[in-house]
Amino acid sequence: MKKLKRESCFVHIISNFVIFVLVGVMIFFSVSAGKGKAIQTSNSEYNGTIYAGDKSSNKVSLMINVYWGTEYLKSMLATLEKHSIKTTFFVGGTWVKEEPELLKQMKAAGHEIASHGQTHKEHGKLDYSVNYSEIEKCHSIVKEVLGIDMELFAPPGGSYNKQTISAANTLGYKTIMWTRDTIDWRDKDANLIYNRAVTSMQGGDLILMHPTEKTAEALEKIIEYAKNHGFTLTTVSDTLSLK
Repeated sequence: MKKLKRESCFVHIISNFVIFVLVGVMIFFSVSAGKGKAIQTSNSEYNGTIYAGDKSSNKVSLMINVYWGTEYLKSMLATLEKHSIKTTFFVGGTWVKEEPELLKQMKAAGHEIASHGQTHKEHGKLDYSVNYSEIEKCHSIVKEVLGIDMELFAPPGGSYNKQTISAANTLGYKTIMWTRDTIDWRDKDANLIYNRAVTSMQGGDLILMHPTEKTAEALEKIIEYAKNHGFTLTTVSDTLSLK
């Protein structure tokens, strides 16, 4: 009886050892696979959206969303030209319909043109067909005006769902969010906008802003800060190393 107990105990110890070794091997390969996956991308991605570029670079983007504020755009374009800065304008289809010549001016100045949807809907509340329609309509009107195929889409208000991502992917778009938000549409304070844009600035930042009076006022100071701290202000595609 004692012999049987000793054999049973021995078998139990061996079984536990084997299980321990197998679990260790599984963890090793799991961690190794995870490390390999992380190395494959330099962008900060979440649920199919991109929030930042390569944080080890010195590239930063001012992403300017446009549905309104046309009266401030010429001033902002002049400031960008003064400092030889190229950036990305995410334009709404309804705005493009009203301001095709200004859109052409943006493109002629070397700025990247991207999509902000057709009518500023809350995409996170839309089904697949309406998401698709909103993105496709904006794409079509910009292509009609400029003859280009946009590749980046910023959902209004940062609102999206799985259907948004799926529709964007089907239409050949990457869905772009942001690293920092100036909240310039709400807070009409140039110093506050400036501080939100530059505080703890780092490579890969996507800085969200709009054409407002106070943003136009703060823009040159933001550009000067970035330059003085060794950052290169460039398009979103460049910051994401897509082009």
